Amino acid sequence: MTSDTQTGRAIARLMCATTLDILWPSYRDSLRQTRPRTRLECRTGSGRATYHRYDHRDQHHLITYGARMVMAKQTPDTAASWLSTREIRSRGYFGGEVSVLNLLAHTCTHEFAHLLQQHAGKRYHGSVHNAHFYQLLDQLNQDGLADQTREHLAGLASQHGWHLDDSPMALPSQESQAGQWQRGDHVCFGEGRGAREGRILRVNRKTCTVEGIGASRGLRFRVPFVMLETAE
Repeated sequence: MTSDTQTGRAIARLMCATTLDILWPSYRDSLRQTRPRTRLECRTGSGRATYHRYDHRDQHHLITYGARMVMAKQTPDTAASWLSTREIRSRGYFGGEVSVLNLLAHTCTHEFAHLLQQHAGKRYHGSVHNAHFYQLLDQLNQDGLADQTREHLAGLASQHGWHLDDSPMALPSQESQAGQWQRGDHVCFGEGRGAREGRILRVNRKTCTVEGIGASRGLRFRVPFVMLETAE
């Protein structure tokens, strides 16, 4: 049996392959009509950090899938706080069912929506998960690409001897998640224009003290556990 990090990296590599096999070809030609040198690279990281970045000079998109993120989405207790869990449930993606397979497939479409958002010039400092982002993410689900991503990822995993559980998770109540948060965790909370991002300074009995980053830099917040999500 491999270590959790090795397992996470192996599955993250399949997420990279799925992104490049399914999502990227569906948009590559149209993106290159306005930016001919646009390219996408996907890589794995060893931590929880999972993100999209863009180099304007080289027109180079980079999506990183973290090995610890992959492992954190394997069990209900650690999957409950991720933004992807909330998106699946609140927006009805994959029928609103949260499972290991659905979470990982959704992570692929979530990060790819950031790529499309960046290309459209609708990603702003302090406004990342905005209305335009969710229009793109909704579209990826409505046009069937999210389902294709899910099926492709499941097939690749099976070929490599991995089983990505597709049974719905029994998620814990958010009030019981205090032990999951640690100093330094990158979190987000709030909706729309009130959305904030920050890092946890202290875990209290019912709240976390969060130091704002980005547009909220210099501010501190006391945020109930129920409102906190792991930023992606």
